[in-house]
Amino acid sequence: MTASPASTKLPIPHRADHADRRLPPHFTGDPAADAELLTRQLAADQEQFDALPDRSARTPAQQEKAAALQHAGRLARHRFLRLHTGHVHDELTDGRSRPLRVDELAFAAAERYPGLVPTPARIAADRQVAQAQKSGVEVDQGIFFSHVLRVRESGEHLLLSMLAPTARALALRTEFERTGHADLGRATVQRDGRVAHVTICNPEVLNAEDDAVVEDLETAVDLALLDDRVAVGVLRGTVLSHPRHRGRRAFGAGINLTHLHQGRIGFVDFMLRRELGYIRKLMHGLHLEAAHDELLGPTGGKPWIGAVDSFAIGGAAQVALVLDRVIAASDAYFSLPALNEGIVPGAANLRLGRLVGDRMAHRMIFFGQEIAADSPAALTLCDEVVAPEAVDAAVAAAAARLDDPAVLSNRRMSRLGQESNDAFRVYMSRYALEQSVRLHSPDVVAKLERTWLNRRRRPSVG
Repeated sequence: MTASPASTKLPIPHRADHADRRLPPHFTGDPAADAELLTRQLAADQEQFDALPDRSARTPAQQEKAAALQHAGRLARHRFLRLHTGHVHDELTDGRSRPLRVDELAFAAAERYPGLVPTPARIAADRQVAQAQKSGVEVDQGIFFSHVLRVRESGEHLLLSMLAPTARALALRTEFERTGHADLGRATVQRDGRVAHVTICNPEVLNAEDDAVVEDLETAVDLALLDDRVAVGVLRGTVLSHPRHRGRRAFGAGINLTHLHQGRIGFVDFMLRRELGYIRKLMHGLHLEAAHDELLGPTGGKPWIGAVDSFAIGGAAQVALVLDRVIAASDAYFSLPALNEGIVPGAANLRLGRLVGDRMAHRMIFFGQEIAADSPAALTLCDEVVAPEAVDAAVAAAAARLDDPAVLSNRRMSRLGQESNDAFRVYMSRYALEQSVRLHSPDVVAKLERTWLNRRRRPSVG
């Protein structure tokens, strides 16, 4: 088993006096004994934590005590997993014979190792309060997944498990193959000849993404990949109903900031599922046990075209980075304003520099530079720029070109050269920790509050 490096640093939310710091247990190296030690400390710390007043009512001394308890628990989890990630993962997955998705793995760990990660009930309770009032237990999920992904065997098993089609898609497969259409709520998929058109449908908020959109998009992508009559996929945003953009199509406005402010964006159900689920399926296809080739790996990949109307902001721009051909309307633009929200822009830090160069990537991520589709700089972000009324024809021509058996092998080799499984796995290991901490950082909460207040005064994106 490859262990996580001892140098991994965990966040200390607030400085605590030395006397209030709590030491992690002295683990022995025996998984069962160490699990008992961990559970005992976490239970004792949680009892003290629960005895404190709500965050808004705490005195400075109580805030310090809460921070010390939280830090001690995180350090204990980290040290336990540094020793036992392989054992924990093998136990939860029956020796890596049982594929578990991120939510299933997290909740299985919560049941088998009390306190290691939050229970479903604890996560559900957090979903009832604003982001500013959340308990921060998602950081414990971040620590867990950071270790699972860092260890090669468990990380690769999780990546493959997340490439399997969802249960929802499998349940809808027969009907979709019969009718060629599925309306999933926040996404639709329509088969037209050998092309599957997946459309993001969140028009009230500029096709921004939230947990429900990620769920529906992954199902739509799965259905397109499962259908043998589909050779090429197209991803596009629907026509908007937002007052400022009514009647226009848009590729997407990134994360739904209203839902993030309200605490309705999940770390596991959005941040991890999005990156390990539908986005990676767009790149690599599905992992189907019956069709899996031990030499070639997942064999369900198909080429994908992105039709970028109006704008691809934030998460929408991240998705465009993994598509095989991007066709943009001449009045569209791309942007990755990560610092506006204060969170990590998915895997853009891994992929963007390869396409546009490090300097341009820094300008987009750190300074929010917008790239107009009809500017020379956009040639690194899209393949073709046409008049808005010509997007449909350009998409049809590109789909016809990509409907060629030789595309699949060349695409697979191209993907391998662009981003190895190991590079992605190691990146996501660090991302899991960084993003979980960012979501609960004071500066992120403050930025969300300012954005929320501004939008109440002048409504715009959801």
